[in-house]
Amino acid sequence: MRANCSSGSACLANSSAEELPEGLKAYGNLELVFTVVSALMIGLLMFSLGCSVEVQKLWGHIRRPWGIAVGLLCQFGLMPLIAYLLIISFSLKPLQAMAVLIMGCCPGGTVSNIFTFWVDGDMDLSISMTTCSTVAALGMMPLCLYIYTLPWNLEQKLTIPYQNTGITLVCLIIPVAFGIYVNYRWPKQSKIILKIGAIAGGLLFLVIAVAGMVLMKGSWNSDIILLMISFIFPLIGHVIGFLLALLTHQSWQRCRTISLETGTQNVQMCFTMLQLSFTAEQLVQILNFTLAYGLFQVLDGFLMVAAYKMYKRRLKNKHGNEKPGCQARHRKKSTSPKEAIAFLEVNEEATLSPGPSGPKDLHGAPTPTDDISRAK
Repeated sequence: MRANCSSGSACLANSSAEELPEGLKAYGNLELVFTVVSALMIGLLMFSLGCSVEVQKLWGHIRRPWGIAVGLLCQFGLMPLIAYLLIISFSLKPLQAMAVLIMGCCPGGTVSNIFTFWVDGDMDLSISMTTCSTVAALGMMPLCLYIYTLPWNLEQKLTIPYQNTGITLVCLIIPVAFGIYVNYRWPKQSKIILKIGAIAGGLLFLVIAVAGMVLMKGSWNSDIILLMISFIFPLIGHVIGFLLALLTHQSWQRCRTISLETGTQNVQMCFTMLQLSFTAEQLVQILNFTLAYGLFQVLDGFLMVAAYKMYKRRLKNKHGNEKPGCQARHRKKSTSPKEAIAFLEVNEEATLSPGPSGPKDLHGAPTPTDDISRAK
């Protein structure tokens, strides 16, 4: 495959001498609004999510980074490979192939942190994975792009958005640090901040998804193949990440976390890299892919949250219908929502054999049979 693009000097998308086409002027205005809003949104969301992080658990993930290592393998091992296989399977044009490959090589996005909270995932692992993948992207993005574009004989010079990566790191680390401090000093208030931030984050992502649909109106039929790829790409990432987490004997909670982190990419970083590397005329042909990917990864996240909530409610109702005799003995003893959630997690973890990351948690956790024996 050989890229049909002009020389490096002509491929500078941000050249002031090049006049933008009419179709790209909307994207220019969108970029400014999207950059400012996303920076503020990421900062506020990461502050609220930082209120759920406990220092001891975070330090435990850093000391024994088994879950982080599996996440990085999914992010920079599987996602670029999936992108490359999709390019070959659909026989994409060179310009389209570069857009899909760049998206696959980007680090994880902060959207996954919100959805991880809603599916009762490991927030400490989620934030650790997002931060580590963003740091690793400084070296892994150029390496992955070099490896997968080596047989293509590219004349195009790709520009890695190091400045955008640095801004993302600042928007991650500083708000999370403040959130951890608030959780340490004022634990009760931090729970309220966390709930408000999760709801506000979901509404903001929903607004972004609707805005993406409005911006893409009239161009849905422009390239059906790219639209299909933007739909199935994050789904494949979620499934493969979940399966790899299972194969490495991660807990169910970590499997959900790694799955969400794997399929969710940093769309803003891909957007910036495309602008730095391609001409205005070329951008018109591929920017819809980034918008569609961002839209579908948000919709996929909402679907996964809905499926988990239905499964959780079904599991809770199933437990409530079992052994009425034991329930009558415990009728005087009320069960709080936190205890119910803790039981669901214990019941869920018991179905999976413990691996390198979970023997302590599984052996130390109370089981339903222990509770029944105590009641007797």
